[in-house]
Amino acid sequence: MNISKSKSTKRFNYTVNLNDTAKQAGSNVVTISTLPSQDGQYSVGQTSLTMTVREAKALNSFLSDTLS
Repeated sequence: MNISKSKSTKRFNYTVNLNDTAKQAGSNVVTISTLPSQDGQYSVGQTSLTMTVREAKALNSFLSDTLS
């Protein structure tokens, strides 16, 4: 079963793609991409960061511990 969820903010797009039947590397990924800012203050062009779900969970844990 494939699951794809997205959320957008003014500056970022967040996307999670999960495939619970695939066992290949790269089939379960989290992508964070920047949106070009109209005033150009925060981001120039479009950049994206793709990570595995395991890496995303580690990032989530780090941010939760650090920002709480």
